[in-house]
Amino acid sequence: MIPVPGFQGRRVAVFGLGRSGITAARALQAGGAQPVLWDDSVSSRMQAQAEGFAVQDLTAADWSDFAALVLSPGAPLTHPRPHWTVDKARSAGVEVIGDIELFARALSALPQDRRPRVVAITGTNGKSTTTALIGWVLKQAGLTVHVGGNIGIGVLALPALTPRPERGPPGPHVADGAGAVPEADLEVRAPHTIYVIEVSSYQLDLTTTFAPDVAILTNISPDHLDRHGGMEGYVAAKARIFRNLKPWATALVGVDEAAGLGIAETLGARARMVSTADLPLAQIRASAGRLSVDDESVDFSAARSLPGRHNAQNAAFAYAAARALGVDHATALKGLLSFPGLAHRMEPVGRLGRVRFVNDSKATNADAARQALSSYDRVFWIAGGRAKAGGIDDLSDLFPRVTEAFLIGEAAGPFAAALGDTPHRISGDMETAVRAAAQAAAATGREEVVLLSPAAASFDQYPDFEARGEAFRAAVLALGARPEEG
Repeated sequence: MIPVPGFQGRRVAVFGLGRSGITAARALQAGGAQPVLWDDSVSSRMQAQAEGFAVQDLTAADWSDFAALVLSPGAPLTHPRPHWTVDKARSAGVEVIGDIELFARALSALPQDRRPRVVAITGTNGKSTTTALIGWVLKQAGLTVHVGGNIGIGVLALPALTPRPERGPPGPHVADGAGAVPEADLEVRAPHTIYVIEVSSYQLDLTTTFAPDVAILTNISPDHLDRHGGMEGYVAAKARIFRNLKPWATALVGVDEAAGLGIAETLGARARMVSTADLPLAQIRASAGRLSVDDESVDFSAARSLPGRHNAQNAAFAYAAARALGVDHATALKGLLSFPGLAHRMEPVGRLGRVRFVNDSKATNADAARQALSSYDRVFWIAGGRAKAGGIDDLSDLFPRVTEAFLIGEAAGPFAAALGDTPHRISGDMETAVRAAAQAAAATGREEVVLLSPAAASFDQYPDFEARGEAFRAAVLALGARPEEG
């Protein structure tokens, strides 16, 4: 746990007792604060009381007595309208922050030249794979690395901040455009501990001082627009990751979309642009299995867990981040080649005869599903759930790759309409879809792929995309499929 200083002896309101909220309460208490907790869920309040926390109905609280409101990222800050706790906090002049901001303040309590380094990743798609990949590459380089945030462990539940040794410069050393560091200097120049943090747009909206040493924006496409008042608000939230860049910080920006390019142009010379579209201005260009980083060529085509153009983008961010933190070329490349992959993202889960089953449950919107569908010439596609704006209309150019689609959840009807003449059937639930897709794929007698890439949220049938992915895995293995890795 990371104790949060700065609130010693003061009352701090905490609303929303999910993973980030209860962890924030623990971290505040460890730092000497007096957290006061509330949640709409009775069971969450009871669990907090069982842990010994003060639980108080914040609708009747004296807000002038609070030093801050720590708001769950699940509660709206601005749109469709501010959460009632936000209204009360603002009326009382109480700042509204989140767990990432508490992490930033814990960092700030350490001397600048002894702070652990932070890599922060955001974006609409690819951020979880990029986060996991960066963590893996840095660990293979022998560094002490903690990975969390919006992926896996909440940021404040990560191991306590460990000050860097007193030797070495205050920030990541960039010797040239690629971030290369002479191998003899690595021991003194490399950070002692690195936190690799995935941050969502909701979390970024609740930050004011967060200043990562390597800030990454993978890409931007329409998502969560209801929570940000439209695309302009969503882009502004993502851009906050670059808001407090220090002079030595590295900014890596995906520029395949207009929004990313606009942010890069705003950053000017601070931005290192990453493109999979061979953009002439980009310093880092990525194609399937290969990177061009300034004048350096990186061939990672042997990496089994990084197929396709979208994974080339992920690899580009990971390689550039590692180099900026002092990892040499050979070690960074070795990390890319040995990456085992991320659960629920293009994850091979089994094989039955000549049919492979791939779990891409994390594809919760059409743009994420595009990345998976683009990786195969033929696919038996399981899709559906709770549709997001636009559904799968933007994927129509990839429908010729779909041998047959098997549709589940609330979106089954709308997705069927969008597919039109593309062969499809409404399966309804996961077990039925997997069984039907497996039979159809086996009937061709060819090497085939059954792909779960829903292009929709999971909340109609599952609590999260992880549960949906595990349901797919269970259904595949129940057919007698042999588990498959890599």
